[in-house]
Parts: sequence; structure tokens; C-alpha cells
Amino acid sequence: MLPPRFLRRLILAPLLIVLTVVAVVTLPIWLLVVAAASLRLPPPQRRGTRLVWFAVAWLTLESMALVACLGLWVAGGFGGRLHRDEHQERHYALIRWFLSRVYGAAVRIFRLSVEVDEPPHTPDELSRRLTRPVIVLSRHAGPGDSFLLIHHLLVLYGRRPRIVMKAALQFDPSLDVVINRLPNAFVPRKVAESGILTEIRRLASDMDADDALVIFPEGGNFTPRRRWRAIFRLEEKGLAEEASRARRLEHLLAPRPNGAIAAIEACPTADVIFVAHTGLDDLITIGDVWRRLPVRAEIRARWWRVRSADVPRDRESQIRWLFDHWEKIDAWIAENRPAPAGT
Repeated sequence: MLPPRFLRRLILAPLLIVLTVVAVVTLPIWLLVVAAASLRLPPPQRRGTRLVWFAVAWLTLESMALVACLGLWVAGGFGGRLHRDEHQERHYALIRWFLSRVYGAAVRIFRLSVEVDEPPHTPDELSRRLTRPVIVLSRHAGPGDSFLLIHHLLVLYGRRPRIVMKAALQFDPSLDVVINRLPNAFVPRKVAESGILTEIRRLASDMDADDALVIFPEGGNFTPRRRWRAIFRLEEKGLAEEASRARRLEHLLAPRPNGAIAAIEACPTADVIFVAHTGLDDLITIGDVWRRLPVRAEIRARWWRVRSADVPRDRESQIRWLFDHWEKIDAWIAENRPAPAGT
């Protein structure tokens, strides 16, 4: 159960800073212990020290962001002016700084590389960038894919992302503080779908030209078990056509259309961006990361834009359209997916 906000600020935020100090002070010990434990493994499997370095880097950056949030709170009239545009922009700048540093750490420690295949830079495509809001519909698979997506939206494309997240993520103190000060939403695990759709409509309804509402239509990270559960759920509802199309998706869960449709209805002027990515798909659990994280973490991504004028407006057409694009993403993944991460 998630503690009340004042308890999270009183306990979890200071605890994060204490843990960071302890982690930094004891870092040499952790490195020695993990390195010794890894000696019995062949060299390609000795990932422990890299994971320790990244964990400490993450904790350090989180603590720095948390201290910065305190400074922004004071500068914002002890919270009274945080809703104003200039203070909102400072928080987006803080997230941009944090994700850039995390991304840089991943590049150095995991040799991360991200190759993005964009639409051709035609005059029409360039004219639509930062001139209208977008609804981003992305697949959800692999460790850290949501962080990479938000990083690229903020840093490379100058967008201000909005997202609906699980309430449990508020156990992360810096995420809890900064995200709750911006147009985002945290929803409890057992909330009714209507509650999630209400939040999506709220976030979509007042987007400006540089805003981006991020939705993961699959509803969670891809796993083979979830894939079959999604198909079974469609069959239970009597949606034979959707179930049949979902069976043809090898790398994706069947999309849940209600969130995307709610966003489109709430912001009909928004273009829709579909995002595909592959590279670390096989790393589903923490154990997978420990055993099979490659020496070089290479990710390929591609996105497509659908102009607002080309988005279907009736529900049945929207569902078919969404499945059409999901099949397109699935085919792209099949063509670009690397061999399973080996040891």
C-alpha cells in the first residue's frame, strides 16, 4: 500500500539520500564482492560490476535531482507558484538533465547505442514538428524502454511528455516529487479502466503544440505469457476478429484501444506517432538482465507519423487502424530484431 504523500516526503526522500551516501562510501567493497562472485563465470557473463556502477550512478543522480526539487520548491514560493509555466519549464529542464545523465551513464557503462529511423525530412514532416501536439503510441518491452522514449522526446525532439503511470512508481522519491508537479497521472493498480481513461482525457484535452501524451497500448511489458492472456481475454469478450489478429502478432501484445481512442477524442488536432523498438526484448526479468545483458546494448527504433486529418474518427475504424499499425510494428520488429542476447 502506498503511504500518504507527507510520509513519502518525510521518510522515503531522506532515505534515498542516506542510501546514496552509503552506496558511494561502500562502492569499493561492492565492486570487490561482485567481481569475486563473478570469477566463476566466463568473461561474457561478468556483468555484475557494470550493474553496480550503474546502480550507484542512478542513486547519485536521483539524490541530486531530489535536492534540486527542494530548491525549485523554495524558488516557487514554497510550492505556491509551481503551477506557473516558468516553474513547470524548470522541472522539465530538470528531467531533461537527469535523463541525459542517466543516458550518458548507460552509454559508458553498457556501451548503449540507440539508432532511430525517422520519417523522411519532407517539408510537410518538418512543418509538423513542434507545431501541434502528438499522441505517442509505443510498444512496451525490454528494460528501461520508457525512460529511453521520454529521454528522446525531451532531449532530441523538444517535446514535453505527459504519461499515465502506476501509482507504485511513487515509491521512487525523485520520480514521485517531480512528476507530481507536472501534467501527469499516477493510477492505483486496481483502479477501474474508466478512471484511467478519465486521466488520459484530462491530460490530452489541454495539450499545447510542444506536448506529447505517451501511451503504451499493450498495458504492460511484453512477455509470452501476457501475449496469450491478451488473446484469451479478447476471445472471452467475443472479439473473434481482434483475437485472430492478435494471434498473428509474434512480438507484441494485442493493443488495448480504449486509451488511444480516449486521447484522440480529447485532442482531435493531435498527430499520432507510432513507435517500434527492438534490441533488448529478451531481457524480461532481473535474472535475464543479470545472465544475458550483452556487452554492447544496441537498440534500434523507428517511428511513423499519422497526421491528425488521417486518423479515423469512428470507433470500429479506429480499432482496425490501431491493429493495422500494430501489425506494421510487429513486422518491423521481425525484420530488425537481433539474435537473442547470448552469453
